[in-house]
Amino acid sequence: MSNIKPSYDITIIGSGHNGLVAACYLAKAGLSVLVLERNAEIGGATRSTHVFDGVDAKLSVYSYLVSLFPEKIISDLSLNLQLRSRRTASWTPSLENGKMRELLIRNGALSGNREAFVELTGDEHDYRGFLELQEMQKSLAAVVWPSLTSPLVTREEMRGRLDREGERAWQALIEEPIGGVIERLISDDLIRGLVFTDGRIGISTFPHDSSLLQNRSFLYHIIGRGTGEWQVPVGGMGALVDELVRVAGTTGRVTIATGANVGSVSPGKKHSSVEFELDGREHEVDARFVLCNASAQALEKLTGGRNGPAADLIEGAGFKVNMLLKRLPQLRSSRCTPAEAFAGTVHIDEGYQQMLTSYHESMAGKVPAKPPGEIYCHTLTDNSILSDQLNQRGFHTLTLFGLDMPYRLFKKDNERTRDEVLAKYLVGINQYLNESIESCLAKDANGDPCIEAMSPVDLENKIHLPKGNIFHGDLTWPFSEADEEVAQWGVETEHPNVFLCGSAAKRGGAVSGIPGHNAAMKVLEMTR
Repeated sequence: MSNIKPSYDITIIGSGHNGLVAACYLAKAGLSVLVLERNAEIGGATRSTHVFDGVDAKLSVYSYLVSLFPEKIISDLSLNLQLRSRRTASWTPSLENGKMRELLIRNGALSGNREAFVELTGDEHDYRGFLELQEMQKSLAAVVWPSLTSPLVTREEMRGRLDREGERAWQALIEEPIGGVIERLISDDLIRGLVFTDGRIGISTFPHDSSLLQNRSFLYHIIGRGTGEWQVPVGGMGALVDELVRVAGTTGRVTIATGANVGSVSPGKKHSSVEFELDGREHEVDARFVLCNASAQALEKLTGGRNGPAADLIEGAGFKVNMLLKRLPQLRSSRCTPAEAFAGTVHIDEGYQQMLTSYHESMAGKVPAKPPGEIYCHTLTDNSILSDQLNQRGFHTLTLFGLDMPYRLFKKDNERTRDEVLAKYLVGINQYLNESIESCLAKDANGDPCIEAMSPVDLENKIHLPKGNIFHGDLTWPFSEADEEVAQWGVETEHPNVFLCGSAAKRGGAVSGIPGHNAAMKVLEMTR
Protein backbone atom coordinates (compact mmCIF):
# COMPACT_ATOMS: atom_id res chain seq x y z
CA MET A 1 0.00 0.00 0.00
CA SER A 2 1.03 3.64 -0.34
CA ASN A 3 3.10 5.26 2.42
CA ILE A 4 1.07 7.17 4.98
CA LYS A 5 1.77 10.91 4.89
CA PRO A 6 1.77 13.02 8.06
CA SER A 7 -1.24 15.11 7.03
CA TYR A 8 -4.26 15.07 4.71
CA ASP A 9 -7.09 17.41 3.93
CA ILE A 10 -9.57 14.73 4.98
CA THR A 11 -9.31 11.48 6.90
CA ILE A 12 -12.27 9.11 6.54
CA ILE A 13 -12.87 6.36 9.09
CA GLY A 14 -14.46 3.37 7.37
CA SER A 15 -14.49 2.27 3.72
CA GLY A 16 -18.18 1.49 3.36
CA HIS A 17 -19.85 2.88 0.26
CA ASN A 18 -20.67 6.18 1.98
CA GLY A 19 -17.06 6.77 2.95
CA LEU A 20 -15.98 5.99 -0.60
CA VAL A 21 -18.61 8.33 -2.07
CA ALA A 22 -17.30 11.14 0.13
CA ALA A 23 -13.71 10.30 -0.82
CA CYS A 24 -14.52 10.49 -4.54
CA TYR A 25 -16.29 13.85 -4.30
CA LEU A 26 -13.55 15.41 -2.18
CA ALA A 27 -10.67 14.04 -4.24
CA LYS A 28 -12.31 15.21 -7.47
CA ALA A 29 -12.45 18.67 -5.87
CA GLY A 30 -8.66 18.56 -5.47
CA LEU A 31 -8.38 17.55 -1.80
CA SER A 32 -6.16 14.80 -0.39
CA VAL A 33 -8.00 11.94 1.32
CA LEU A 34 -6.93 9.09 3.60
CA VAL A 35 -9.46 6.26 4.08
CA LEU A 36 -8.84 4.00 7.09
CA GLU A 37 -10.55 0.60 7.10
CA ARG A 38 -10.39 -1.74 10.11
CA ASN A 39 -11.13 -4.91 8.13
CA ALA A 40 -8.87 -6.58 5.59
CA GLU A 41 -11.41 -5.89 2.84
CA ILE A 42 -12.99 -2.60 1.87
CA GLY A 43 -16.68 -1.99 1.25
CA GLY A 44 -18.20 -2.66 4.66
CA ALA A 45 -21.78 -3.92 4.33
CA THR A 46 -21.70 -3.31 0.58
CA ARG A 47 -19.02 -5.77 -0.42
CA SER A 48 -19.31 -9.00 -2.38
CA THR A 49 -17.22 -12.10 -1.76
CA HIS A 50 -16.88 -15.82 -2.42
CA VAL A 51 -18.74 -17.10 0.62
CA PHE A 52 -18.46 -20.84 0.10
CA ASP A 53 -15.13 -22.71 -0.17
CA GLY A 54 -14.16 -23.70 -3.70
CA VAL A 55 -17.38 -22.36 -5.26
CA ASP A 56 -17.15 -19.65 -7.91
CA ALA A 57 -20.15 -17.62 -6.75
CA LYS A 58 -19.62 -14.05 -5.57
CA LEU A 59 -22.48 -13.16 -3.24
CA SER A 60 -23.57 -9.80 -1.85
CA VAL A 61 -22.92 -10.89 1.70
CA TYR A 62 -24.77 -8.24 3.72
CA SER A 63 -26.85 -5.82 1.62
CA TYR A 64 -28.38 -6.96 -1.64
CA LEU A 65 -30.66 -4.48 -3.46
CA VAL A 66 -30.45 -0.79 -4.38
CA SER A 67 -33.21 1.81 -4.24
CA LEU A 68 -31.89 4.89 -2.47
CA PHE A 69 -28.65 5.46 -4.42
CA PRO A 70 -29.34 8.67 -6.38
CA GLU A 71 -28.71 8.98 -10.09
CA LYS A 72 -27.11 12.33 -9.21
CA ILE A 73 -24.22 10.59 -7.45
CA ILE A 74 -23.79 8.12 -10.30
CA SER A 75 -23.65 11.01 -12.76
CA ASP A 76 -21.48 13.33 -10.64
CA LEU A 77 -18.86 10.63 -10.10
CA SER A 78 -19.18 9.02 -13.57
CA LEU A 79 -19.84 5.61 -12.04
CA ASN A 80 -20.36 2.70 -14.39
CA LEU A 81 -23.13 1.18 -12.28
CA GLN A 82 -25.85 -0.84 -13.96
CA LEU A 83 -29.14 -1.50 -12.15
CA ARG A 84 -31.81 -3.86 -13.45
CA SER A 85 -35.50 -4.07 -12.72
CA ARG A 86 -36.99 -7.35 -11.54
CA ARG A 87 -39.84 -8.79 -13.58
CA THR A 88 -41.66 -9.79 -10.38
CA ALA A 89 -42.36 -7.37 -7.56
CA SER A 90 -43.38 -9.94 -4.95
CA TRP A 91 -44.89 -13.33 -4.24
CA THR A 92 -46.74 -13.65 -0.94
CA PRO A 93 -48.07 -17.11 0.02
CA SER A 94 -49.89 -18.29 3.12
CA LEU A 95 -51.52 -21.47 4.39
CA GLU A 96 -54.95 -21.27 5.99
CA ASN A 97 -56.50 -24.53 7.19
CA GLY A 98 -54.10 -26.38 4.92
CA LYS A 99 -55.20 -24.40 1.88
CA MET A 100 -52.76 -22.29 -0.10
CA ARG A 101 -53.48 -18.58 -0.59
CA GLU A 102 -51.04 -16.53 -2.65
CA LEU A 103 -50.57 -13.20 -4.36
CA LEU A 104 -48.14 -12.70 -7.24
CA ILE A 105 -47.51 -9.06 -8.17
CA ARG A 106 -45.65 -8.48 -11.42
CA ASN A 107 -43.84 -5.27 -12.28
CA GLY A 108 -45.69 -3.31 -14.95
CA ALA A 109 -48.64 -5.70 -15.27
CA LEU A 110 -51.70 -3.76 -14.07
CA SER A 111 -54.39 -6.00 -15.54
CA GLY A 112 -52.72 -9.20 -14.38
CA ASN A 113 -52.18 -7.78 -10.91
CA ARG A 114 -55.82 -6.73 -10.66
CA GLU A 115 -56.88 -10.28 -11.48
CA ALA A 116 -54.49 -11.67 -8.87
CA PHE A 117 -55.96 -9.43 -6.16
CA VAL A 118 -59.54 -10.29 -7.13
CA GLU A 119 -58.77 -14.02 -7.18
CA LEU A 120 -57.30 -13.75 -3.68
CA THR A 121 -59.94 -11.54 -2.06
CA GLY A 122 -63.05 -11.95 -4.20
CA ASP A 123 -63.43 -8.27 -5.18
CA GLU A 124 -61.47 -5.14 -6.12
CA HIS A 125 -61.58 -3.37 -2.75
CA ASP A 126 -58.04 -4.22 -1.66
CA TYR A 127 -56.63 -3.73 -5.13
CA ARG A 128 -58.02 -0.21 -5.23
CA GLY A 129 -56.72 0.44 -1.72
CA PHE A 130 -53.30 -0.88 -2.71
CA LEU A 131 -53.20 1.48 -5.71
CA GLU A 132 -54.35 4.41 -3.60
CA LEU A 133 -51.54 3.77 -1.14
CA GLN A 134 -49.05 3.63 -4.01
CA GLU A 135 -50.28 7.00 -5.25
CA MET A 136 -49.76 8.42 -1.77
CA GLN A 137 -46.22 7.06 -1.78
CA LYS A 138 -45.49 8.61 -5.16
CA SER A 139 -46.77 12.04 -4.13
CA LEU A 140 -44.49 12.03 -1.08
CA ALA A 141 -41.52 10.64 -3.01
CA ALA A 142 -41.80 13.41 -5.61
CA VAL A 143 -41.08 15.99 -2.89
CA VAL A 144 -38.94 14.12 -0.36
CA TRP A 145 -36.59 12.28 -2.71
CA PRO A 146 -35.01 15.32 -4.42
CA SER A 147 -34.45 16.97 -1.03
CA LEU A 148 -32.15 14.27 0.35
CA THR A 149 -29.03 15.64 -1.35
CA SER A 150 -29.65 19.24 -0.22
CA PRO A 151 -29.45 20.95 3.18
CA LEU A 152 -32.22 20.18 5.63
CA VAL A 153 -35.43 22.21 5.55
CA THR A 154 -38.08 22.57 8.22
CA ARG A 155 -41.00 20.21 8.56
CA GLU A 156 -43.33 23.05 7.57
CA GLU A 157 -41.36 23.92 4.43
CA MET A 158 -41.24 20.29 3.32
CA ARG A 159 -44.97 19.89 3.87
CA GLY A 160 -45.66 23.17 2.07
CA ARG A 161 -44.19 21.75 -1.12
CA LEU A 162 -47.03 19.22 -1.42
CA ASP A 163 -50.26 19.59 -3.35
CA ARG A 164 -53.65 18.60 -1.92
CA GLU A 165 -53.16 14.89 -2.61
CA GLY A 166 -49.70 15.09 -1.14
CA GLU A 167 -51.18 16.64 2.02
CA ARG A 168 -53.38 13.56 2.47
CA ALA A 169 -50.35 11.34 2.06
CA TRP A 170 -48.35 13.41 4.54
CA GLN A 171 -51.04 13.11 7.18
CA ALA A 172 -51.42 9.36 6.70
CA LEU A 173 -47.76 8.40 6.39
CA ILE A 174 -45.92 10.98 8.51
CA GLU A 175 -48.28 12.41 11.12
CA GLU A 176 -50.18 9.27 12.17
CA PRO A 177 -49.16 5.64 12.82
CA ILE A 178 -49.13 3.93 9.45
CA GLY A 179 -51.30 1.11 10.75
CA GLY A 180 -54.28 3.45 10.43
CA VAL A 181 -54.08 4.01 6.68
CA ILE A 182 -53.19 0.36 5.98
CA GLU A 183 -56.23 -0.87 7.90
CA ARG A 184 -58.48 1.74 6.31
CA LEU A 185 -57.51 0.97 2.70
CA ILE A 186 -56.89 -2.79 2.88
CA SER A 187 -58.99 -5.54 4.47
CA ASP A 188 -57.12 -8.76 3.73
CA ASP A 189 -54.57 -9.72 6.41
CA LEU A 190 -52.08 -11.11 3.87
CA ILE A 191 -52.06 -7.90 1.81
CA ARG A 192 -51.88 -5.73 4.92
CA GLY A 193 -48.78 -7.65 5.93
CA LEU A 194 -47.23 -7.37 2.47
CA VAL A 195 -47.58 -3.58 2.65
CA PHE A 196 -46.40 -3.21 6.24
CA THR A 197 -43.12 -5.12 5.81
CA ASP A 198 -41.41 -1.97 4.49
CA GLY A 199 -42.11 -0.37 7.86
CA ARG A 200 -40.10 -2.87 9.90
CA ILE A 201 -37.00 -3.89 7.98
CA GLY A 202 -34.18 -4.45 10.47
CA ILE A 203 -35.99 -2.83 13.42
CA SER A 204 -38.49 -3.80 16.10
CA THR A 205 -41.79 -2.00 15.70
CA PHE A 206 -45.52 -2.52 15.07
CA PRO A 207 -48.27 -0.81 13.01
CA HIS A 208 -49.55 1.55 15.73
CA ASP A 209 -46.23 2.34 17.39
CA SER A 210 -46.62 5.88 18.79
CA SER A 211 -42.91 6.61 18.16
CA LEU A 212 -43.64 6.42 14.40
CA LEU A 213 -40.42 4.46 13.87
CA GLN A 214 -42.42 2.25 11.51
CA ASN A 215 -43.43 5.31 9.46
CA ARG A 216 -39.84 6.45 9.12
CA SER A 217 -38.70 3.01 8.00
CA PHE A 218 -41.60 2.78 5.56
CA LEU A 219 -40.79 6.20 4.10
CA TYR A 220 -37.17 5.34 3.32
CA HIS A 221 -38.22 2.09 1.68
CA ILE A 222 -40.77 3.66 -0.70
CA ILE A 223 -39.20 6.94 -1.88
CA GLY A 224 -36.02 5.69 -3.57
CA ARG A 225 -35.37 7.25 -7.00
CA GLY A 226 -38.84 8.75 -6.79
CA THR A 227 -40.51 5.40 -7.45
CA GLY A 228 -39.54 3.18 -4.54
CA GLU A 229 -38.43 0.41 -6.87
CA TRP A 230 -35.67 -1.82 -5.49
CA GLN A 231 -33.30 -2.79 -8.28
CA VAL A 232 -30.59 -5.40 -8.76
CA PRO A 233 -26.97 -4.18 -9.08
CA VAL A 234 -25.32 -6.03 -11.96
CA GLY A 235 -22.27 -7.81 -10.60
CA GLY A 236 -23.59 -7.66 -7.03
CA MET A 237 -23.17 -5.00 -4.37
CA GLY A 238 -19.41 -5.26 -4.72
CA ALA A 239 -19.71 -3.75 -8.20
CA LEU A 240 -20.63 -0.44 -6.56
CA VAL A 241 -17.59 -0.62 -4.30
CA ASP A 242 -15.33 -1.51 -7.24
CA GLU A 243 -16.57 1.50 -9.20
CA LEU A 244 -16.06 3.88 -6.30
CA VAL A 245 -12.53 2.57 -5.79
CA ARG A 246 -11.85 2.96 -9.52
CA VAL A 247 -13.01 6.58 -9.52
CA ALA A 248 -11.05 7.32 -6.36
CA GLY A 249 -7.96 5.84 -7.99
CA THR A 250 -8.26 8.02 -11.09
CA THR A 251 -7.92 11.15 -8.95
CA GLY A 252 -4.51 10.18 -7.57
CA ARG A 253 -5.51 11.86 -4.31
CA VAL A 254 -7.00 8.98 -2.30
CA THR A 255 -5.01 6.60 -0.09
CA ILE A 256 -6.87 3.57 1.26
CA ALA A 257 -5.35 1.65 4.16
CA THR A 258 -6.92 -1.66 5.19
CA GLY A 259 -6.23 -3.37 8.50
CA ALA A 260 -6.04 0.10 10.07
CA ASN A 261 -7.48 0.12 13.57
CA VAL A 262 -8.30 3.68 14.63
CA GLY A 263 -7.68 4.26 18.32
CA SER A 264 -8.62 7.88 18.84
CA VAL A 265 -9.62 11.15 17.20
CA SER A 266 -8.53 14.42 18.78
CA PRO A 267 -10.70 17.21 17.36
CA GLY A 268 -9.26 20.69 17.02
CA LYS A 269 -10.50 24.07 15.86
CA LYS A 270 -8.51 24.02 12.63
CA HIS A 271 -7.05 20.51 12.48
CA SER A 272 -7.76 17.16 14.07
CA SER A 273 -5.40 14.28 14.70
CA VAL A 274 -6.21 10.63 14.14
CA GLU A 275 -4.23 7.84 15.80
CA PHE A 276 -4.35 4.33 14.37
CA GLU A 277 -2.44 1.07 14.25
CA LEU A 278 -1.34 -0.36 10.92
CA ASP A 279 0.95 -3.31 10.24
CA GLY A 280 1.93 -3.43 13.90
CA ARG A 281 2.98 0.22 13.98
CA GLU A 282 1.33 3.23 15.59
CA HIS A 283 0.56 6.15 13.26
CA GLU A 284 -0.77 9.64 13.78
CA VAL A 285 -1.99 11.92 10.99
CA ASP A 286 -3.38 15.43 10.98
CA ALA A 287 -6.43 16.34 8.94
CA ARG A 288 -8.42 19.51 8.31
CA PHE A 289 -11.56 17.40 8.48
CA VAL A 290 -12.42 13.95 9.82
CA LEU A 291 -15.39 12.03 8.42
CA CYS A 292 -16.74 9.04 10.33
CA ASN A 293 -18.39 6.30 8.29
CA ALA A 294 -18.72 4.21 11.45
CA SER A 295 -21.57 4.63 13.94
CA ALA A 296 -22.15 7.67 16.12
CA GLN A 297 -21.36 5.43 19.08
CA ALA A 298 -17.97 4.55 17.59
CA LEU A 299 -17.21 8.23 17.00
CA GLU A 300 -18.24 9.07 20.55
CA LYS A 301 -15.77 6.50 21.83
CA LEU A 302 -12.95 7.65 19.53
CA THR A 303 -13.29 11.28 20.61
CA GLY A 304 -13.34 10.37 24.29
CA GLY A 305 -16.90 11.53 24.91
CA ARG A 306 -18.70 10.38 28.01
CA ASN A 307 -22.26 11.26 27.03
CA GLY A 308 -24.29 11.30 23.85
CA PRO A 309 -25.67 8.83 21.35
CA ALA A 310 -24.26 5.72 23.00
CA ALA A 311 -26.90 6.02 25.72
CA ASP A 312 -29.69 5.80 23.15
CA LEU A 313 -28.33 2.83 21.22
CA ILE A 314 -31.13 0.97 19.46
CA GLU A 315 -30.60 -2.73 18.80
CA GLY A 316 -30.92 -4.24 15.35
CA ALA A 317 -33.50 -6.93 14.66
CA GLY A 318 -32.46 -8.42 11.31
CA PHE A 319 -31.21 -11.91 10.47
CA LYS A 320 -29.36 -12.69 7.23
CA VAL A 321 -29.13 -16.03 5.42
CA ASN A 322 -27.08 -16.57 2.24
CA MET A 323 -27.66 -19.69 0.16
CA LEU A 324 -26.37 -21.19 -3.06
CA LEU A 325 -28.77 -23.64 -4.74
CA LYS A 326 -28.06 -26.29 -7.36
CA ARG A 327 -31.63 -25.72 -8.56
CA LEU A 328 -34.65 -23.64 -7.63
CA PRO A 329 -37.10 -25.57 -5.43
CA GLN A 330 -40.51 -26.63 -6.71
CA LEU A 331 -43.41 -24.62 -5.28
CA ARG A 332 -46.82 -25.69 -4.02
CA SER A 333 -48.16 -22.77 -6.03
CA SER A 334 -50.93 -23.02 -8.60
CA ARG A 335 -50.26 -19.51 -9.92
CA CYS A 336 -46.58 -19.23 -10.71
CA THR A 337 -43.33 -21.02 -11.44
CA PRO A 338 -40.29 -20.94 -9.13
CA ALA A 339 -38.55 -18.59 -11.57
CA GLU A 340 -41.49 -16.16 -11.44
CA ALA A 341 -41.85 -16.26 -7.65
CA PHE A 342 -38.19 -15.97 -6.70
CA ALA A 343 -37.51 -13.23 -9.26
CA GLY A 344 -39.19 -10.84 -6.82
CA THR A 345 -39.41 -10.61 -3.04
CA VAL A 346 -40.91 -13.73 -1.46
CA HIS A 347 -42.72 -12.97 1.79
CA ILE A 348 -42.59 -15.78 4.34
CA ASP A 349 -44.97 -15.70 7.32
CA GLU A 350 -45.51 -11.96 6.88
CA GLY A 351 -49.23 -11.74 7.43
CA TYR A 352 -50.30 -8.65 9.38
CA GLN A 353 -51.38 -10.51 12.52
CA GLN A 354 -48.54 -13.01 12.19
CA MET A 355 -46.03 -10.18 12.34
CA LEU A 356 -47.76 -8.61 15.33
CA THR A 357 -47.56 -11.94 17.16
CA SER A 358 -43.93 -12.36 16.16
CA TYR A 359 -43.08 -8.84 17.35
CA HIS A 360 -44.63 -9.42 20.79
CA GLU A 361 -42.86 -12.78 21.14
CA SER A 362 -39.49 -11.24 20.33
CA MET A 363 -40.05 -8.32 22.71
CA ALA A 364 -40.85 -10.84 25.45
CA GLY A 365 -37.40 -12.36 24.94
CA LYS A 366 -38.56 -15.38 22.92
CA VAL A 367 -37.53 -16.56 19.48
CA PRO A 368 -40.75 -16.20 17.45
CA ALA A 369 -42.50 -19.49 16.74
CA LYS A 370 -43.00 -18.50 13.07
CA PRO A 371 -40.50 -15.75 12.33
CA PRO A 372 -41.28 -13.53 9.32
CA GLY A 373 -38.75 -13.11 6.55
CA GLU A 374 -38.18 -12.07 2.95
CA ILE A 375 -36.33 -13.97 0.22
CA TYR A 376 -34.76 -12.70 -2.95
CA CYS A 377 -32.85 -14.36 -5.81
CA HIS A 378 -30.15 -12.20 -7.41
CA THR A 379 -29.27 -14.61 -10.21
CA LEU A 380 -32.71 -14.64 -11.84
CA THR A 381 -32.13 -10.98 -12.75
CA ASP A 382 -28.33 -10.94 -13.00
CA ASN A 383 -26.39 -14.20 -13.27
CA SER A 384 -23.00 -12.51 -13.70
CA ILE A 385 -22.13 -13.25 -10.07
CA LEU A 386 -21.87 -16.96 -10.96
CA SER A 387 -19.23 -18.65 -13.12
CA ASP A 388 -20.25 -19.88 -16.57
CA GLN A 389 -20.10 -23.45 -15.29
CA LEU A 390 -22.48 -22.79 -12.40
CA ASN A 391 -24.87 -20.95 -14.72
CA GLN A 392 -24.87 -23.85 -17.15
CA ARG A 393 -25.70 -26.23 -14.30
CA GLY A 394 -28.68 -24.10 -13.23
CA PHE A 395 -27.32 -22.81 -9.92
CA HIS A 396 -28.92 -19.84 -8.18
CA THR A 397 -28.36 -17.69 -5.09
CA LEU A 398 -30.99 -17.01 -2.47
CA THR A 399 -30.88 -14.35 0.23
CA LEU A 400 -33.22 -14.31 3.21
CA PHE A 401 -33.61 -11.28 5.48
CA GLY A 402 -35.39 -12.17 8.69
CA LEU A 403 -37.44 -9.84 10.90
CA ASP A 404 -38.13 -9.72 14.63
CA MET A 405 -34.67 -10.99 15.59
CA PRO A 406 -33.46 -8.40 18.12
CA TYR A 407 -29.88 -8.46 19.33
CA ARG A 408 -30.95 -9.40 22.87
CA LEU A 409 -32.10 -12.87 21.72
CA PHE A 410 -28.57 -13.80 20.62
CA LYS A 411 -26.39 -12.05 23.18
CA LYS A 412 -26.21 -14.92 25.70
CA ASP A 413 -25.64 -17.86 23.30
CA ASN A 414 -25.28 -16.60 19.76
CA GLU A 415 -24.34 -19.88 18.08
CA ARG A 416 -27.12 -21.96 19.59
CA THR A 417 -29.78 -19.32 18.99
CA ARG A 418 -28.56 -18.68 15.44
CA ASP A 419 -28.93 -22.38 14.64
CA GLU A 420 -32.39 -22.44 16.22
CA VAL A 421 -33.53 -19.44 14.18
CA LEU A 422 -32.09 -20.80 10.94
CA ALA A 423 -33.97 -24.07 11.46
CA LYS A 424 -37.22 -22.13 11.97
CA TYR A 425 -36.69 -20.17 8.76
CA LEU A 426 -36.04 -23.35 6.77
CA VAL A 427 -39.32 -24.76 8.12
CA GLY A 428 -41.03 -21.51 7.14
CA ILE A 429 -39.72 -21.77 3.57
CA ASN A 430 -40.46 -25.47 3.22
CA GLN A 431 -44.17 -25.09 4.03
CA TYR A 432 -44.60 -23.54 0.57
CA LEU A 433 -42.46 -26.05 -1.33
CA ASN A 434 -42.99 -29.50 -2.80
CA GLU A 435 -39.42 -30.40 -1.80
CA SER A 436 -37.22 -29.20 1.01
CA ILE A 437 -34.95 -26.25 0.45
CA GLU A 438 -32.18 -28.30 2.08
CA SER A 439 -32.33 -30.82 -0.79
CA CYS A 440 -31.67 -27.99 -3.26
CA LEU A 441 -28.59 -26.59 -1.56
CA ALA A 442 -25.30 -26.87 -3.42
CA LYS A 443 -22.23 -28.30 -1.67
CA ASP A 444 -18.91 -26.55 -1.19
CA ALA A 445 -15.45 -28.04 -1.73
CA ASN A 446 -15.64 -29.70 1.71
CA GLY A 447 -19.00 -31.31 0.97
CA ASP A 448 -20.86 -28.95 3.29
CA PRO A 449 -24.18 -27.32 2.31
CA CYS A 450 -23.80 -23.82 0.87
CA ILE A 451 -25.68 -21.88 3.51
CA GLU A 452 -24.57 -19.29 6.07
CA ALA A 453 -26.60 -17.41 8.66
CA MET A 454 -25.78 -14.19 10.51
CA SER A 455 -27.48 -12.77 13.57
CA PRO A 456 -27.28 -9.16 14.81
CA VAL A 457 -24.39 -10.27 17.03
CA ASP A 458 -22.56 -11.59 13.97
CA LEU A 459 -23.21 -8.34 12.10
CA GLU A 460 -21.74 -6.42 15.01
CA ASN A 461 -18.67 -8.66 15.14
CA LYS A 462 -18.03 -8.79 11.38
CA ILE A 463 -18.83 -5.29 10.14
CA HIS A 464 -19.13 -3.38 13.42
CA LEU A 465 -22.82 -2.51 13.23
CA PRO A 466 -23.74 -1.35 16.75
CA LYS A 467 -25.90 -4.10 18.26
CA GLY A 468 -26.35 -5.34 14.69
CA ASN A 469 -28.41 -2.29 13.71
CA ILE A 470 -28.19 -1.91 9.93
CA PHE A 471 -29.10 1.78 10.29
CA HIS A 472 -26.55 2.45 13.08
CA GLY A 473 -29.42 3.65 15.26
CA ASP A 474 -32.80 5.30 15.02
CA LEU A 475 -33.91 6.39 11.53
CA THR A 476 -34.61 10.11 11.27
CA TRP A 477 -37.19 12.12 9.35
CA PRO A 478 -35.92 13.65 6.10
CA PHE A 479 -36.43 17.17 7.43
CA SER A 480 -35.02 19.15 10.36
CA GLU A 481 -36.34 18.20 13.78
CA ALA A 482 -34.78 21.16 15.64
CA ASP A 483 -34.28 24.83 14.72
CA GLU A 484 -30.48 24.54 14.76
CA GLU A 485 -30.60 21.82 12.10
CA VAL A 486 -32.20 24.03 9.45
CA ALA A 487 -29.84 24.54 6.49
CA GLN A 488 -27.42 21.97 7.89
CA TRP A 489 -26.49 18.82 5.96
CA GLY A 490 -27.42 16.39 8.74
CA VAL A 491 -23.80 15.25 9.18
CA GLU A 492 -22.69 17.75 11.80
CA THR A 493 -21.38 16.78 15.24
CA GLU A 494 -20.41 18.76 18.33
CA HIS A 495 -16.94 19.12 16.80
CA PRO A 496 -16.74 21.78 14.05
CA ASN A 497 -14.42 19.79 11.75
CA VAL A 498 -15.67 16.25 12.45
CA PHE A 499 -18.67 14.92 10.55
CA LEU A 500 -20.68 11.72 10.20
CA CYS A 501 -20.70 10.34 6.67
CA GLY A 502 -22.49 7.02 7.14
CA SER A 503 -25.81 5.58 8.26
CA ALA A 504 -25.66 7.44 11.57
CA ALA A 505 -26.07 10.77 9.80
CA LYS A 506 -29.51 12.28 9.41
CA ARG A 507 -31.09 10.84 6.27
CA GLY A 508 -28.72 7.90 6.63
CA GLY A 509 -29.43 4.19 6.51
CA ALA A 510 -29.62 1.67 3.66
CA VAL A 511 -27.37 1.69 0.59
CA SER A 512 -27.84 5.29 -0.46
CA GLY A 513 -24.53 7.11 -0.64
CA ILE A 514 -26.51 10.15 0.53
CA PRO A 515 -24.67 10.68 3.84
CA GLY A 516 -21.35 10.38 1.99
CA HIS A 517 -22.48 12.97 -0.54
CA ASN A 518 -23.79 15.30 2.15
CA ALA A 519 -20.64 15.08 4.27
CA ALA A 520 -18.57 15.93 1.21
CA MET A 521 -20.82 18.89 0.44
CA LYS A 522 -20.43 20.10 4.03
CA VAL A 523 -16.64 19.99 3.74
CA LEU A 524 -16.66 21.75 0.36
CA GLU A 525 -19.03 24.38 1.72
CA MET A 526 -16.59 25.09 4.55
CA THR A 527 -13.47 25.09 2.36
CA ARG A 528 -15.06 27.56 -0.04
